[in-house]
Formats: sequence, structure tokens, C-alpha cells
Amino acid sequence: MSDKEKIIEMIEKMTVLELAELVDALKEKFGVTAVAPVGVAAPQAGGQQAAEAEKTTATVILHSAGQSKLQVIKVVKAILNIELKEAKEIVDAAPKEIKKNVSMEEAEKIKEQLEQAGAVVELK
Repeated sequence: MSDKEKIIEMIEKMTVLELAELVDALKEKFGVTAVAPVGVAAPQAGGQQAAEAEKTTATVILHSAGQSKLQVIKVVKAILNIELKEAKEIVDAAPKEIKKNVSMEEAEKIKEQLEQAGAVVELK
């Protein structure tokens, strides 16, 4: 794997907040400014990124289980420490809140676990 591919892979795994910090660090390091927004976000995302940077808690929302429903059910079961039947009901009811008002660090970990299992997840 080339260095460029490794960098792209690392960037793909970053959160919006981490990407914003990376962009700021690159601007400072190379003395440049961005004319257009960087990333996949819509043009108005600049204000959203600033708001997200100030957030200390988030709600984890499961939008769908994707192709690996069983794996997602197992992850939900482990995260919430509930029975398999309850986890299945939550996954079947998607979009559904998984955890409310958790620290951003915990929310990011939960999101990562669910996405690795194949789920589509959002933090609000």
C-alpha cells in the first residue's frame, strides 16, 4: 500500500471534528487558506463544524443495519448490555436512538463499533 493510500485510509476513519482540526493544522503548517470548504460537507457546513467542535455530548442514532444485520444486533446487545431479543427489536426499529447524551468520546467509539459491523450511524 502506498503512502498516499495509507493517508487516504486514515482520513476516511476521521470524524468531522478531527478533519476540521487537520485542515487547520495544514493551513498553519503551509501558510495557506482554503477558498472552498474542504471535505464532503455542504457549503454551509462551516458553521456546523464550529458547533460540533463545541459539543461535549451526542446522541447516537442507528439509521440502518446495512447488510450485516446480525453483526449489528450483536454490537447493540454488547453496547447496551441487553438481551438479544431487545437488541433485535432496536435494530429492526431503525432509525432509532441507541444512546442519548453520552460524551463525544463514547459516542465516537459506539459509532465506530456499529459502522465496523456494517451499520449506518449518525451522531447528533
